[in-house]
Amino acid sequence: MSAFLVDTNVLVYAYDPRDRKKQQHARAILDRLVSRELAVVSVQCLTEFFRAVRWKLPEPLSPDDALLRVVRLARACRVLDLTSWIVLEACRASNTYQVSIWDALIWASAKVNQIPDVLTEDWKHGRVLEGVRFLNPFDPTFDLALLEARR
Repeated sequence: MSAFLVDTNVLVYAYDPRDRKKQQHARAILDRLVSRELAVVSVQCLTEFFRAVRWKLPEPLSPDDALLRVVRLARACRVLDLTSWIVLEACRASNTYQVSIWDALIWASAKVNQIPDVLTEDWKHGRVLEGVRFLNPFDPTFDLALLEARR
């Protein structure tokens, strides 16, 4: 089954009231992916999400609510562990492609686990790096039908 790795920024937008359009769009994406069992997150995404919703939002979630959201995400999505192989691949990619180690870890998690697409706004929409495609779900050319077609 083909899946989508959902980066932290998409997860956080679902709880960020500053841009209601992005918030609704992020929620629709997550709902579609979770209902089709196509949502994948990495351990890194879960920890970054917790930090962001606790301390970066204008109205941060309470400690208990933030933890509950992480628990729900971990139950609703396939969660990818960070392994030494993923870290090594990320370090190589960071050096080779001049990307941050954090972005490289997301890429390496997808690559090593054979997840063909990453939903993120941190990479150029449509960029392909060693078989992993980056899709910005907030880009005007992004087609939600892509989420429907997979199984």
